[in-house]
Amino acid sequence: MPQTTLITPVILSGGSGTRLWPLSTQEKPKQFLNLLGPLSMFQLTFQRCAETSVYRSPIIVGASSHAKIMQEQMQEIGATPSAIILEPCARNTAPAIALAALAAENPTDLLLVMPSDHIIKNVPAFQKAVQDSISVAQARWLVTFGIEPTGPATGYGYIQQGDKIVGSTRSLAAKRFVEKPNQEKAEKMLADGGYFWNAGIFLFRADAYLAAMEEHSPEMLAACRSAMSGKRTENGIHYPDPDAFSSAPSDSIDYAIMEKAEKIAVTPVNPGWSDVGSWDSLFEISDKDPNSNVIFGRAETIDSSNNLIHSHDLEVAVLGVENLIIVTHGTKVVILPRGQSQDVKKMAQKLEENN
Repeated sequence: MPQTTLITPVILSGGSGTRLWPLSTQEKPKQFLNLLGPLSMFQLTFQRCAETSVYRSPIIVGASSHAKIMQEQMQEIGATPSAIILEPCARNTAPAIALAALAAENPTDLLLVMPSDHIIKNVPAFQKAVQDSISVAQARWLVTFGIEPTGPATGYGYIQQGDKIVGSTRSLAAKRFVEKPNQEKAEKMLADGGYFWNAGIFLFRADAYLAAMEEHSPEMLAACRSAMSGKRTENGIHYPDPDAFSSAPSDSIDYAIMEKAEKIAVTPVNPGWSDVGSWDSLFEISDKDPNSNVIFGRAETIDSSNNLIHSHDLEVAVLGVENLIIVTHGTKVVILPRGQSQDVKKMAQKLEENN
């Protein structure tokens, strides 16, 4: 493959993942947890872009409070990033990606932006979608990857497809972005067809992203430029200027850029993707025993079915129960019906207030 087509991965690892409480905490959020095996989702994201004939060394953008755990986990798998950028405060995804675009070696570099807390089971299918999107991204389209829906999910945003892009094998113009819908609206979109889940994974040229930001969020771009020009660098780690970066408006790439820019493309893909945004979504993507229980750690089930039990600290035994989520971590135990795990965040906040 020609050198000019090498892609620079941008791994975003600043999330807090509070919906997987009590396992996921501010100190060790979900991207650093070994939820599905020996490697964390942060480490698995590195593995997705390890092929040196396709990818350059990645740029990591993360929280300064997670510097130690990031470096430990990179050492464990022998990963060497080209740059680590530590945000002094959280300003959401649009400014985080701008920091990476400003740190790119060349303005025309292709950036593959990936959250570090997602699971992709069919990596070859994902890689094929990335390859099929290169020509569109090089033509200055901002490409997002649309996951083919498996059901009327209400926890994801959607992208409506437009016309096929001339010269592309599979990418389509994105017609519009749809906020997380209610059940009725999600069912209608699925019946209508032409809608994809918004995975929050992107491919674009660094300069194309910065140009879109210049047009639609100039104040944000100015703050990020100032933060990077005033950065401090120690041992290969970049520390953007805190005052400048904190002055950037806090906004997601979807709101700040993708919903406003003109040349937005969507590449459909079905790679066994999950954002593991809740205990329910972990249940859906995990292997199950003959009674459809998902068990991580130490648990015994008798006459019980369709439960998720995640317990490495305590031994859990259940009898005659179904459709429960049971999670233990240290001195904390959480039990709730399956289907309600989006509310775990509220439970965590309530307990924090009471303490």
